[in-house]
Amino acid sequence: MNRRDLLRSSTAAATVAAMTSLLGPGTVAAATAAGERRARGTLRTHILMYDGVEELDSIAPAEVFDIARVYFNANLTLDFVTVDEPRVITLNRGSKMLVETRWNPRRADLIFVPGGGWRDPNAPGTHQEIARGVIPRELTAARDGQRSFAGICVGAMLMSAAGFLRGRPCTTHAVAKERLASEGGIVKTARVVDDGDLLTAGGVTSGLDEALWLLEREFSPDLAVATERILEYERRGTVWRA
Repeated sequence: MNRRDLLRSSTAAATVAAMTSLLGPGTVAAATAAGERRARGTLRTHILMYDGVEELDSIAPAEVFDIARVYFNANLTLDFVTVDEPRVITLNRGSKMLVETRWNPRRADLIFVPGGGWRDPNAPGTHQEIARGVIPRELTAARDGQRSFAGICVGAMLMSAAGFLRGRPCTTHAVAKERLASEGGIVKTARVVDDGDLLTAGGVTSGLDEALWLLEREFSPDLAVATERILEYERRGTVWRA
């Protein structure tokens, strides 16, 4: 073993030891077992990206799911996708991200729909994507009962534009709740609303809570709690469930 491999091995061992010390060997074992044994096989997850998307809306679920995958061998995959040609996306606050995977919902079991740019209808973001119509059309076409959709913040408004939320329990950021209700959504006062194949979450940071809830729903509470501890974040608010 060369020096670099030795360093990597020792760093990995130290990380495992620190994680075990933080969580306890029983929690680590239970979380890993839950992550590896998902009854329905690999959870294939996509995060839908577009110009003006909010940084935390899109990165929060990726961080949660990647921690579950890396630390606890959770049986899941995660891809950022775009309905346009693979390209560099400019996020809400100017960050750039190369999104190399083209939208193909048949390869996903769960699709996160983040929001962004709601404050200014003339700026790139949710308003412009609703007006452009491509994302709502693609979402509508993808809804065939084979996958779940999870809106974050005003990403719920893209789901509403696709006709998903009329007559369904849902939530979104406080600034858009009145419009969501006017479009037929049954708006609930909750951090996360789980209505089976359609989930929605409140303001920007609620993407963390929604993703952690999905780990609990799709895998186990053990995996969700262990991931929460590694993330050093405590879930807050109510999960409203149908």
